[in-house]
Amino acid sequence: MVKVRLFARLKDLAGRSEFNLELSRPIPLKGLWDQLQPEIPRIMDWVKEKRVLVAVNQEMATEETVIHDGDEVGLMPPFSGGAMASSTQPWTRIQTEDFSLDDELRRIKTVSGRIGGVAVFVGAARDFSKGRPVSRLDYEHYAGLAEKSLAEIRQRALKQFPVIEVCIIHRTGEIPIGGNIVLILTAAEHRAEAFRACRWCIDELKTVTPIWKRETTPDGEIWIEERP
Repeated sequence: MVKVRLFARLKDLAGRSEFNLELSRPIPLKGLWDQLQPEIPRIMDWVKEKRVLVAVNQEMATEETVIHDGDEVGLMPPFSGGAMASSTQPWTRIQTEDFSLDDELRRIKTVSGRIGGVAVFVGAARDFSKGRPVSRLDYEHYAGLAEKSLAEIRQRALKQFPVIEVCIIHRTGEIPIGGNIVLILTAAEHRAEAFRACRWCIDELKTVTPIWKRETTPDGEIWIEERP
């Protein structure tokens, strides 16, 4: 039995968020498409147009990835691109509650006396997008895979840039207009290094992390996503 999970706009198109498929033998992912066609025909049109991303057991997959009995297959549209902070909290988190910029800034500055600058990016919910007023934002994420993605972005930033520490926090669920969505802090000895790493982190997050945004507008609820 293979569990198929659908996220964001795909679950709306299918009218369900998950279902199971019988699998008699291991097959490459592309061999699964024929079995999925009668189950989710509208989504399979997107697959043919290369508008769907696929993860197997919470790892990004290709059409050659082999599917076995007991695997989990996640079908995803392209990515959209609080509690008090404590020293024991991880540097990358996804949470429903708001975050405190002051607390996270204070925490990262205690990491090293060599820190000479901290670049800060705070993403906020705005009331206008793509020519339409927006009254509410909702964020959905692929639990497990999204957290792993944020952790990998942090590790890559620490290797690629001369920074001392990186903090990435993204909220999920309903976000009110004006509310905080994402926080990125990059601490370095010099400001130029911190700024470069901070910009890279937010660009990478919007490209590779399975988080989707839904806007409530006068025209209804609209999933915001970029084509791969």
